[in-house]
Amino acid sequence: MTTPPSAHHTPGADTTTEPALTEPALTEPPTTEPALTEPPTTEPALTEPALTEPEPTRTARAHSFNTAAAQYAANRPSYPPALFDAIEDLAGHPLPGSRVADIGAGTGIATALLHARGADVIAVEPGDGMAAQFRRTLPAIPIVRGTGDDLPLADASLDFVTYAQAWHWTDPARAVPEALRVLRPGGALALWWNTDALDVPWIAEAAARTGRHFGIDVSAEKRNVNARAVDPTGRLDFTRRTVRWSRRIPVDTHLANLASHSVFLVHDQEHTASFLAAEREHLLRAFPDGSVEEVYEVVLLLARTPA
Repeated sequence: MTTPPSAHHTPGADTTTEPALTEPALTEPPTTEPALTEPPTTEPALTEPALTEPEPTRTARAHSFNTAAAQYAANRPSYPPALFDAIEDLAGHPLPGSRVADIGAGTGIATALLHARGADVIAVEPGDGMAAQFRRTLPAIPIVRGTGDDLPLADASLDFVTYAQAWHWTDPARAVPEALRVLRPGGALALWWNTDALDVPWIAEAAARTGRHFGIDVSAEKRNVNARAVDPTGRLDFTRRTVRWSRRIPVDTHLANLASHSVFLVHDQEHTASFLAAEREHLLRAFPDGSVEEVYEVVLLLARTPA
């Protein structure tokens, strides 16, 4: 688990209401493969498998995090306090004392923050490696094995169901009814992703280099975080809010963060190593002090169940 930076910089947030659209535009193919761990990824904004991607590749990416759980925990970004303020505001319900299930909990980055906020939280994680890392880091927080498509949780037992960097690994046709089943009346489903702030020049340039090297569309991430993509069934009425924040870290931590993403993990080591070595040279030329400020926009989508 990574811990929150000592100082989060959160310039501001905005809120819009997104109608629950019915046209399917999900960027991830439905899957039952057990790997509810990261999502439209972080720096650079690396999109996860598209609908046309063959299942074996998606499966490999889904499972890849289990081999890099310690690296993931040590280098991935956390989330700013303003995100949890926004969750409480949109839900109309405080996190302290609430019963929360954090699905696709991974190494527990978001779970730990929910617990620190005062929530009574249980984690659900399908991956062996990620769950083992979670237990080492957060032995006092309960974790059960399962997926969002088939939650091992009782009906009407939760105030919040949360997915941090994880919803895109679900089949929404199964995960939406499951979330509704386990939520109490007036409960909330909260989905969020750290996305790169591509208006920052060095981040946009780094994303372009990643896209060229790996043949991916790094700008698709934010376009695909919307109500239509996350709930093609149209059963939920999502409100969207973005929270901008940043962290300053060493270049090598930034590179280790990049390398923990599935697009890096599933490529052969030589291909990945060549990119990371070249990227390190680019960044050290641009930032000779050896540190970078990663700037993120957390995209939050929250829907409430009828009271």
